[in-house]
Amino acid sequence: MNQQDPRPGPDWVEGVKTEVSGMAREGMNHPSTKPVLTGAAIGAAAGLLLPVLSIPVGLIAGAGFALYQRVKK
Repeated sequence: MNQQDPRPGPDWVEGVKTEVSGMAREGMNHPSTKPVLTGAAIGAAAGLLLPVLSIPVGLIAGAGFALYQRVKK
């Protein structure tokens, strides 16, 4: 029987750590910084337009989704 675990392990946590520390070190020169900031801006705009969200919640959600998309690649 195959013993491979189909569930994703803590690899994505390491990927997020690597991306965030790289963005902190390199600033705007890191390739993930601009897409994450764009996602944050889109989320903030959605928080401004949608009555159930606030701007900070939209900003965090947008940045988190963009970061997840970068790590998933």
